[in-house]
Amino acid sequence: MLLENANGREAGSASLLLLLRGLSKSFGPVEALKGVDLALSSGDLLGLVGHNGAGKSTLMNILMGVVSRDSGDFHLDGRPVTQPYNPAIAQHLGIRCVFQELSLCPNLNAIENTLVIHPKLGGIGWERRAGRLISAALADIFPGHQIDTQRPVLDLPIGERQMIEIARSFTESETPAKIIILDEPTSSLDSTAATQLLAYLRRAASKGQACILITHKLNEVLDHTQRIVVMKDARVVADVPASDISRDQLFELMGAVNRVEAGTAAKTFRGTRRIELQGPSDAALKVDAGEIVGLAGLAGHGQKETLRAIYRASRNRSAPGCTVAGSAAYVSGDRQKEGIFPLWSIALNITLASVRRLAHGGFISGKEEKELAEDWRQRIAIRSTDTAQSILALSGGNRQKVIVARAFASESEIILFDDPTRGVDIGTKRELYDQIRTAAGSGRCFLWYSTENDELFLCDRVYVFHEQKIVDVIDRAELTEERLLRASFLDA
Repeated sequence: MLLENANGREAGSASLLLLLRGLSKSFGPVEALKGVDLALSSGDLLGLVGHNGAGKSTLMNILMGVVSRDSGDFHLDGRPVTQPYNPAIAQHLGIRCVFQELSLCPNLNAIENTLVIHPKLGGIGWERRAGRLISAALADIFPGHQIDTQRPVLDLPIGERQMIEIARSFTESETPAKIIILDEPTSSLDSTAATQLLAYLRRAASKGQACILITHKLNEVLDHTQRIVVMKDARVVADVPASDISRDQLFELMGAVNRVEAGTAAKTFRGTRRIELQGPSDAALKVDAGEIVGLAGLAGHGQKETLRAIYRASRNRSAPGCTVAGSAAYVSGDRQKEGIFPLWSIALNITLASVRRLAHGGFISGKEEKELAEDWRQRIAIRSTDTAQSILALSGGNRQKVIVARAFASESEIILFDDPTRGVDIGTKRELYDQIRTAAGSGRCFLWYSTENDELFLCDRVYVFHEQKIVDVIDRAELTEERLLRASFLDA
């Protein structure tokens, strides 16, 4: 019997690459996938959306052979994929994946990481061959990049690491790349690199490659994909052409609630000057209690260094040119490297910054610790049945929620955000925005670096960085995307 996908293509057609029927997967009592169907043809550019924990990453992990399915049919190029199935077999069959939690070997450079997935490049001259392969892919996808391919990836900014992971997935040696899965590929990219990638995906699809774009940035799937699949509660609830659905309909399908329009005025409390930083420009960065202040500009122009300098000053009170009044909590967007404690439970990861408050007579109250963790699990909607679970049991976006919860659960007067919503679903983002406004209204202040321009419109004031300097200071009333872009590129 023939099966038709949302675009009307038949499963018996020659162009069909992937067909999933009734795919199911459980982790103990948690059903991660419930009878998922999906069809993908050569040249498809498919957007896959849904809340954190909807089943997207589990589905992709099954396709990549990272986890095995419990039941259901899996066909590739018209042939059944049988067990055992693993990442090496997936690679050989032409399935590639850009994982949300990057899979590069941190102690190796880009060239060596390329050899890892192309072992047949080995032997005399391997470095030249692998170097040529990854350099060509980087130049094709991200023209004008400045990545040092001979530097260990551990020493590179997260944006450059993500660019290497993306480029490596499109490299080909002995087998062609037929299906490329990209899980939140733009989450750490600046606007320029993200635009370059999205343009490249269209070119790849025009050459017959099939791409699956998983993202919480709804404008990316609406504007750049051909077809959108929506997942909710471990099921596919919609599979429609991108031209036939609106942003509001996507919200409704995902069950997104509590929409908050960017630009809604924050009820802020004005009081103590919390941060004052004099950098290598005439403009001093200032943040008062109750303010939400944004840091903008292209990635790598000093925003992250500014946040870290302020955090260090909050700890030792002796940073030249930087005055900080109050304790600070730092929320990193690089959760794997700087955020989570992978051997600890969800509860311990949430309450880490609140240990002194929970301690009585030198002992931590287990009851209060559990109650604090559970309170914030519910407030930020962390998808978990129990905070005693390992944090590794959570999806990437839910791990990020834990790091945000840790900062809010602390008593810090200052919260430093380094792209905190990376990989977080749109519904939770909007709930987080409400939490920020409420906290600011009580006197907390926020210094917020974001790679998403929409988030900057929630700020009272935005400082734009270029080449480690503040080049523009924009109040909310004067903030426009055009002005942001002009300042970011120093285009007066």
